[in-house]
Amino acid sequence: MYKRITMGKLRILILAAGKSTRMKSKYAKVLHRVGGRTLIEHVLGTARALAPDISVVVGHSADKVKSLLSGVKFVEQKEQLGTGHAVLAARESFSGYSGDVLVMSGDVPLISAATLAAFIKFHQEGGFGASVLTADAENPDSYGRVIRRNDDEVDSIVEHRDATPEIRAIREINSGIYVFNAPALFESLSMIGNNNSQGEYYLTDAIAILVDRKQRVGAFQIKSAEEILGINTRQDLAAMDRWIRRKKCESLMTDGVTIVDPGSTFIDSDVRIGADTVIYPSVQIYGQTVIGEDVTIHSFSRISNSKVGAGSVVLEGCVVVESTLGEGVFLGPYAHLRTGNTLGEGVSIGNFVELKNSTLGAGTKSRHLAYLGDATIGKHVNIGAGVITCNYDGVKKHETIVEDGAFVGTDSQLIAPVRIGKDAYVAAGSSITEDVPPEALAIARGRQVNKEGWVKARKKK
Repeated sequence: MYKRITMGKLRILILAAGKSTRMKSKYAKVLHRVGGRTLIEHVLGTARALAPDISVVVGHSADKVKSLLSGVKFVEQKEQLGTGHAVLAARESFSGYSGDVLVMSGDVPLISAATLAAFIKFHQEGGFGASVLTADAENPDSYGRVIRRNDDEVDSIVEHRDATPEIRAIREINSGIYVFNAPALFESLSMIGNNNSQGEYYLTDAIAILVDRKQRVGAFQIKSAEEILGINTRQDLAAMDRWIRRKKCESLMTDGVTIVDPGSTFIDSDVRIGADTVIYPSVQIYGQTVIGEDVTIHSFSRISNSKVGAGSVVLEGCVVVESTLGEGVFLGPYAHLRTGNTLGEGVSIGNFVELKNSTLGAGTKSRHLAYLGDATIGKHVNIGAGVITCNYDGVKKHETIVEDGAFVGTDSQLIAPVRIGKDAYVAAGSSITEDVPPEALAIARGRQVNKEGWVKARKKK
């Protein structure tokens, strides 16, 4: 998924142990989502384009973070005592390593692999002991300020909470993203203290120690401060989500997708949509969804982790979850596809039809008010209004099979396990409890009795 960028000797350390204090959340900050992915998944995806050797420092909600990620090493920070303390927790795992280490925050989802590659190149070609990624911010509040020695080198970094008014007037901010020579990093970290307003061990103090020891520390400034924006509050989370989704819509429109109202359309980062598809206002498309060409999706529909074939039409108010729609499928309005459904080419599912774990063959129709659960339905089957597969006996789920060409009449119940044979008919209003042979007509309902004069006799009583 991620194209690897060739770098020099490099390992990556992602800091993901922090709480969500200002979010007032019981979950780790990096577990919160923007653009359809957690913050840590955004950062890890970028890191994987640079190097295969990635370590993640975990602490708060460590088990949840570990269960989310794969293919990385984990370092546990049992107490969260600042960024310097977090990196120091990884010292043992970097024992014997003499190359560069890229240190990233787990809550900076917009940073690109291209930007980081340029930053690492700057560091390695400049021969710096450490380098800091920086940007000018319109509102630098809450960020550490970078004080330069000259065009390329850092003199010091001062945290916002510890800065004087003069230093707070500086707009160049520390991104919290660094490249260090690994031995120099861990040697300097062993010398830092926590004599500050928070009583924490700052990674920026390692920069100060390196400067004091006459090692050159580079400052690489990028043009767009948006790339290095972190998340601290729910407001930050909402703003970041809007930014990512807007960019996604712009990218899709550039590639030939019509999005009628990008401002009301929510499309996750990993969604893929083919050219000449039209997305109407207030549509939500989530997860790993793939939508083909020439599809039309009308307002108020929600599609999650599903595939929609070319030329399909999804009318208003449909919900589609973990399902596959073939080409030319017609869905809705107000259809509900729960998990595990596969619809063949040209299937037509109408208003207030609900499917769960069912397969429908090409050309099959269920146009009104039906429930089809745990069903395997063949090609060119007609499912009448109000048909229900009774698939649950209170303990187990059972399968209903309807073979090609069958016709199931209105308001029938198919009580599973049961099979309706090829080209068979089920009369309207039937409760089917036994298999129906091919080309047979099944009638399972009480015989009608008309009692003439009954109303008049009742009135006399």
